[in-house]
This record gives sequence, C-alpha cells and structure tokens, in this order.
Amino acid sequence: MINNLYHKVRKHTLIQKKNLIKKITGEKSGNILDVGAGTGAFLNTMKLAGWNGTGVEPDEKAREKAKDLYGISLEESERIYSLPSQSFDAITLWHVLEHVHDLHEYMDQLKKLLSAKGKLFIAVPNYTSPDQKIYKEFWAAYDVPRHLYHFSPEAMKSLLNTHGLKIEKIMPMWYDSIYVSMLSEKYKTGNSHPIKAMINGSISNMKTLFDNSKCSSLIYVASLK
Repeated sequence: MINNLYHKVRKHTLIQKKNLIKKITGEKSGNILDVGAGTGAFLNTMKLAGWNGTGVEPDEKAREKAKDLYGISLEESERIYSLPSQSFDAITLWHVLEHVHDLHEYMDQLKKLLSAKGKLFIAVPNYTSPDQKIYKEFWAAYDVPRHLYHFSPEAMKSLLNTHGLKIEKIMPMWYDSIYVSMLSEKYKTGNSHPIKAMINGSISNMKTLFDNSKCSSLIYVASLK
C-alpha cells in the first residue's frame, strides 16, 4: 500500500518539480544540478524539458540504475567539490540535506556553485508539523540514524543566512504528510492503517492551510544575498 502510493505520487510530483524550477528561475532551459539524484528520475524529467543536467549520487547501485533506465551518467558525491563555480541556474536537494555529514562545508560549496541569479531548492521534513505532534517519537521523518539533522523553518533560515543565502519562498509538500503518517502508523503499531494514516495526514494538512510553514515537509527556495 505505502509503496504503491509512493510511486503514484512520485509521477505527479516529478512534473510539479519541473514546473516549479521553470517558474522560479524564469527559464525554459538552463544548467541544473541535482544532489542526491537517486536513480535519475527527476534529472531525466528536466533533461526531457530541455535542461542540461548534472547529478551526484553516493549509491553505486542507484548510479548504475540511472544509466540503465535513462542513459544518465551520475557522478559520485565527492565530485560536487570539483564542479565549476557559478555554473548552475538551479540546484536541487530533494530530501537530501538531512543526510549530509559535513553540513556547513556542503552549504558553502552549494553557494559557490550557484550562478549569480541561480536558485537553490531544498526539500526537508519539518519537525514542527502537526503530524509530528500526533506521532511524536514514532514520527517517521525523524528516520534516525539516517537523518543527521532536523530542520524547522527558523533553523533553515539561520543556516542559509550563515552561508550568505536568503530564503525567497517556502512551499508545502502536501503529499508528504500522508506518506509520513502511513510510515509512522507502521512504526507505532506494526500496521500502516492506511485509512487512519490518511485521516491524520489530512488533518495535519488542514491545520497548516493558513500557515504553510507548518507543513510536514517544506521546499525552501534560496538565492545569493
């Protein structure tokens, strides 16, 4: 159930992300870097839309699958430190920053890689969300020990500011509350309880309608100061 929901939603969100990149950058094409590119689905979507894509991914099997599925050659993670400065109109990290070990060094490098008018897109879970308050220590987005950091909007603002970046927009990821609630139910009870999880996820979203910064997961759009 959870896996099927994930794949159905992913097809829709890939298009949403592509449209978001084009809208925020104001460009129909450009150079994009996808950090933590996985098996290359998002990067392939952008390349089909006319963008020049570069991707870095730590997992060797994921890199091989990207090559098999889309003919995309992803770079190893360390490659991010040798890419040309100021060369990307968009840099995306879809639920990646919470996994990064050398956080401040990484942020400095991301800033270095942005073009003068480039945009940085960071999607991370938000532990100030209503669904976290429902599930507490069973909230799946804590994902310990894989998630090394947990961000609130204030924490993200402080982090970006420290590295000479500013937040332009904060946008909700509405589907995440449902998906996270399903995982959280399974962690808490041993069963995903899809109906209960969907109710809790929907309640979480309704509580954030007038304050999107409380949503279960958020996309932060940042630029150079």
